[in-house]
Amino acid sequence: MSQPQTESPTLRCAVASRSTGEPLAGTAPTETTYLFVEYAGAWGRQALEESRLPEAVRVLLSSLTGVRVQLIRRHGGISGPGVRIFTAHVSESAVRLETAVLGDASELLEMDLTPLIAGRGLDLTPYHDELLLVCTNGRRDVCCAELGRPVTAALGARWPEATWEINHLGGHRFAATLLAFPSAVTLGRLDHESAVLAVEELQAGRHPLGFSRGRAGVSPAAQVAQLHVVEETGLDGLGDVVVTGEADGVVSLSADGTPWQVGVLTRTGEAVRQSCADLQGKPVLVHEVLAAGPVQA
Repeated sequence: MSQPQTESPTLRCAVASRSTGEPLAGTAPTETTYLFVEYAGAWGRQALEESRLPEAVRVLLSSLTGVRVQLIRRHGGISGPGVRIFTAHVSESAVRLETAVLGDASELLEMDLTPLIAGRGLDLTPYHDELLLVCTNGRRDVCCAELGRPVTAALGARWPEATWEINHLGGHRFAATLLAFPSAVTLGRLDHESAVLAVEELQAGRHPLGFSRGRAGVSPAAQVAQLHVVEETGLDGLGDVVVTGEADGVVSLSADGTPWQVGVLTRTGEAVRQSCADLQGKPVLVHEVLAAGPVQA
């Protein structure tokens, strides 16, 4: 059993999490709809609320119930021309991406963003390329800046158009962490070398299991179940194992066409410092696979 973490103000949450062997699986974002807005200014701990975007824009973006709104920017402070936005909708088996370039952020006020709340697109330009979003917000967590920025630099040197910094992905203690589209796979504990290798795996259509926090858009238990079946079957191709349902702690999946069920117990674990800024520990969720196997006809 791991030892409780101390309350040292100099503790780095990513180092502490790695040292206790805390699992990555089940820690990806669960939202299904996203709006990413380019903002090259400084980011505060609450990046959107503390930004210098026009107040009406901040109010509008904050009002989008059920939509995960995040700020993005290029590494090195490069911005423009214009303000790039992306939308993403994640279903169990597919991802839909759209993009547009606005003259400035105030043009958001002229757009009808309500379809996002219903999980629909905005009829923008379909986006078929990659998005590599790396959390680097040091005002929210020191590890995200210290570990995320070298990763962004490495990815940006290799894939400059695809790579963006993002203000928050959750799971600071898994820094450096990345959300990749169109796979919707979330990765953690990356460095500048492993990040490049992991993205190459994604580009080859494979799931980089050693760094995977799970696929965004489903529950933590479903993320755990999906990764478990991938590991058990060796079906590591993106889309080989798909979550098809979840009820009463049992996750249903399709593994290359074969139905599977995985029983996952989720409980509250011990308190840990989930961020470098936390002086007190907070309980984390622990997921345990109780049983798993193909469904007999």
